[in-house]
Amino acid sequence: MPEVTVVLGDITTQTVDAIVNAANTRMRGGGGVDGAIHRAGGPEILIDCVARFPRGLATGDAGWTTAGLMPARWVIHTVGPNYRAGHTDRGLLVSCYQRSLEVADELGAAIIAFPLISAGIYGWPHGDAIRAAVETLRATESSVREARIIAFNPATVATVQTLL
Repeated sequence: MPEVTVVLGDITTQTVDAIVNAANTRMRGGGGVDGAIHRAGGPEILIDCVARFPRGLATGDAGWTTAGLMPARWVIHTVGPNYRAGHTDRGLLVSCYQRSLEVADELGAAIIAFPLISAGIYGWPHGDAIRAAVETLRATESSVREARIIAFNPATVATVQTLL
């Protein structure tokens, strides 16, 4: 199981093997973390998304592409549940973390950086999003050495640290 850590920062600047993208089902870029990753990585990410995921991805699933211009080697895209649209099954959120670790294992990634999946635009309750991330990353068997949660603000870092 990976060591879970938390960092205040920007996921697009992390020097890790892979960063996780909170994507939408279309896999064509979007807002929030997804938009930031596509902007920072450049057009190579979208080109790879179109080639690898012509029909998109299902909620709770994950797949990978190049990281383009970012310092990471890969982007692991996962589609979180949209709480605001009524998708409140926590099992789908847990699956995002589990599937991302499975994809990381397939790639041989040792260090990966995660956003809080579904906690932004998709409106998952913040406290539960943090608990789901920490609990799932700690409990999932994986050869990943470090699962780094990237937080945008000090309050989120403090909350994650209390669970660690």
